[in-house]
Amino acid sequence: MTNHPRAQGESRSILAGPFDAEAETTAGVRIEPGKNYGFFTDTTLCIGCKACEVACKEWNALPSEEGKLSGHSYDNTGGLGAHTWRHVAFVEKSGPEGVRAPEQQPYQSSWLMMSDVCKHCSPAPCLEACPTGALFRTEFDTVVVQQDICNGCGYCVPACPFGVIDVSADDGKAHKCTLCYDRLRAGQEPACAKACPTDSIQFGEVEELEQRASDRVDGLHRQGVENAYLYGARGSPGATGGLERLNAFFLLTDDPEVYNLPLRPSRPASRAAPSLAAGLATAAGLMAAAAFLFTRGHDHE
Repeated sequence: MTNHPRAQGESRSILAGPFDAEAETTAGVRIEPGKNYGFFTDTTLCIGCKACEVACKEWNALPSEEGKLSGHSYDNTGGLGAHTWRHVAFVEKSGPEGVRAPEQQPYQSSWLMMSDVCKHCSPAPCLEACPTGALFRTEFDTVVVQQDICNGCGYCVPACPFGVIDVSADDGKAHKCTLCYDRLRAGQEPACAKACPTDSIQFGEVEELEQRASDRVDGLHRQGVENAYLYGARGSPGATGGLERLNAFFLLTDDPEVYNLPLRPSRPASRAAPSLAAGLATAAGLMAAAAFLFTRGHDHE
């Protein structure tokens, strides 16, 4: 096998061994257990190249999609699933009655693009719904599925308000993004963020990312992009209904539904107590009614 011409001058690695704390060089982040890590996805920088999709599949050895377009814009993956942990959405905007407007908004013209991923919610509804402990929160505040413990019950699927987690038809187990847990443990930046050529996907400590994202929104507002806002950061749309924050949050320029995100996601566990109370009250009422009818029947004998 012949080396590429650009590699012929360097027959050996210049590194003496494994590169510890690689993320410090690639993302300016030193990964340490006990801290909170996640993604800030700036959709105004996404060019739809799908490098994140490819990097995710390659690193995690996920099967490829069919080699054809879906017929819906330039999207060939359709959405997140058991074998697609990153999905780049292409949303073409148009004017009234489908006619392209003569004047386009700044950034991406008539196109909206977004690389979607598991939100690694805090707290995580999928984790709360798992009966076997297959879903767990890591030392980096991310959420991971352990396939050797998953029994394929699928309770986590409807629990996720974002439709992220999916059960594979191949092995009957639940699968989703791990935020490259194995890479984090090795001090490496997640594959999708490292592959993104425009820094649309940014990896780091969640608190630092939220500050960076807030500054970015302010900068866009000054440039005339007044509809830019954060989705999923603390105190923003997306962090609702018992979800304190999304560890993978987004900068959007249109309504969440346009990006296939719920306007006000909610945590199913927050509805459990009221539902249980209502059920118990109904049962108590039926028992009381039955007791009344039984007693009345005996009085007439």
